[in-house]
Amino acid sequence: MSNVTVITGFILMGFSDIKALQTLCGVFFLVMYMAALISNLIIITLITLDLHLQTPMYFFLKNLSMLDVFFVSVPIPNFFINSLTHNNSISILGCVFQVFLMTPFAAGEVFILTIMSYDRYVAICSPLHYQTLMSSDTCLLMVTVSWAIGILIGAIYTAGTFSMPFCGSNVISQIFCDIPSLLSMLCSKTLVVIYSSLGIGVCVGMFCFICVVISYSYIFSTVLKIPTTKGQSKAFATCIPHLTVFTVFIATLREPLLPQRLERGRPSLRPSVLPSDVRGIDF
Repeated sequence: MSNVTVITGFILMGFSDIKALQTLCGVFFLVMYMAALISNLIIITLITLDLHLQTPMYFFLKNLSMLDVFFVSVPIPNFFINSLTHNNSISILGCVFQVFLMTPFAAGEVFILTIMSYDRYVAICSPLHYQTLMSSDTCLLMVTVSWAIGILIGAIYTAGTFSMPFCGSNVISQIFCDIPSLLSMLCSKTLVVIYSSLGIGVCVGMFCFICVVISYSYIFSTVLKIPTTKGQSKAFATCIPHLTVFTVFIATLREPLLPQRLERGRPSLRPSVLPSDVRGIDF
């Protein structure tokens, strides 16, 4: 058996080895984090208090804002503390918590964005049946299922990623424990865990993407049949922001989930960019 060094902790490289720049990056990300936190909390508060906003679209938007708050609250505060203390180490248990928390929140955002495309489809293509198809019970059920599936995916990813020991380099070229970097450090030579993890992410992303494409193909077809330009503009105004957010979010998830090349019998997985990195929701 070849000699290998079993990893008991990780080093998060961040953006720079220069302490002054580490502090600057930490403060910059803290400012962005606070901006995202405040903007999303304002959205949640307004939707909760304003009776005119008690509609399915804003109900989903409130849940999306909640997920966004939870999602960025996992890695950014830890990165800020590491930047100030210049201590980039993180334990395996710390990585477990990051993966288990971030994965459900990211998956939940994708599901909620997909549901919102269906909501727009019903509102524009079947307005007479909107109240029936998008009842409060139905909306609550869809959101609950989204959160539940997200938690299940998080558990599967966490169990699959940390079911085997890590060896070799313990350096993660990122500010958080991203799954692609962790998978590349697994000691096992089998590709089952790696391809299973990749397959789950790709399948979920593709399924949601196809659902959104189908919804918007019907939406655009219906909107183009509206006789007035004002009516078309009003319909598009309710859809374009959502479509933009979904496209950007999926685009940031796509590259980290796909193997770039085969190296030493396993996919070489480049470190990912934090999806929806401290962004505000613009609707």
